[in-house]
Amino acid sequence: MIIASAPTRLDFGGGWTDVPPYAEERGGFVCNIAIDRRATVTLGGAEAGGRAGSPDPLAAAALRYADRQFGPPPRSGAIRAGISNDFPVGAGLGGSSAAGVALAAGLHAAAGVPATPERLSEWSRAVEVEELGIAGGRQDHYAAAYGGALGLTFGDGVHVEQVPLSAACVSALESQITLVYTGETRISAETITAVLNAYVARVAGVVQALDRMAVLARAMRSALHSGDVATLGLLVNEHWIYQRSLHPRITTARIDALEAAARRAGASAIKALGASGGGCVMIFGGHHLDVAIAGLGERLTWRVATQGVRVEA
Repeated sequence: MIIASAPTRLDFGGGWTDVPPYAEERGGFVCNIAIDRRATVTLGGAEAGGRAGSPDPLAAAALRYADRQFGPPPRSGAIRAGISNDFPVGAGLGGSSAAGVALAAGLHAAAGVPATPERLSEWSRAVEVEELGIAGGRQDHYAAAYGGALGLTFGDGVHVEQVPLSAACVSALESQITLVYTGETRISAETITAVLNAYVARVAGVVQALDRMAVLARAMRSALHSGDVATLGLLVNEHWIYQRSLHPRITTARIDALEAAARRAGASAIKALGASGGGCVMIFGGHHLDVAIAGLGERLTWRVATQGVRVEA
């Protein structure tokens, strides 16, 4: 029995700029932070020979990919995989990537193959792209593998900067950012594809928005490094303006209602997470907002995850 888990993330800024072809053509940058809402994978022996499929399509895809990478296991070493989460599915927290990285780590451990966080990140993304045909970027996989706060530069490869956080900064982030699940279903791949098609067509507003989002993400990295959560909130606030301009489905009536209620109660910033269209939003303003947003979503408790993927054999 092997158990592996990996954290999800809050994406402060730069999402979309980590997705090809933008990343290769103009250079992307993402600032995010891992949170201890984790995906957990359990790998165990199967009674039948060969890798035992899982009803979860991601687990089944990871097992197929592992067969190609490591070779099929002997009959006595067949593997069955299961996935559990302590976060809502489709919440925009990078949950599928967290599960993918946990699967990657567990399958590497089962095969006795050492792996760096970078290898696990790229392995997990390859499963999504090559096996499942899902459009997407790299930031979620790296957050799950590394943990902590990251500044990720995309272009000719990926450069990972692990941003040190003071205890005071961690405390400020955890007390000032309210994470709310809207309860709405989101289909991120469709929105991602639509935005990328607009970029490829060189729609001016989309290109300019992506460029500005990458600039803001770099400034967010600097704000985290100096522990300036107030400035981080201002940057996130501006980022949301550009992010929501990318496509009409990025925001929803529920998200707009949350934003209006939170701002009336004094929130300094709000941002939908991931590709949006639902899922979660983060609000800068502290937990006193609970009354203002009651009935508009479920507040999710969270902590900074200083550790990325971990494996227990």
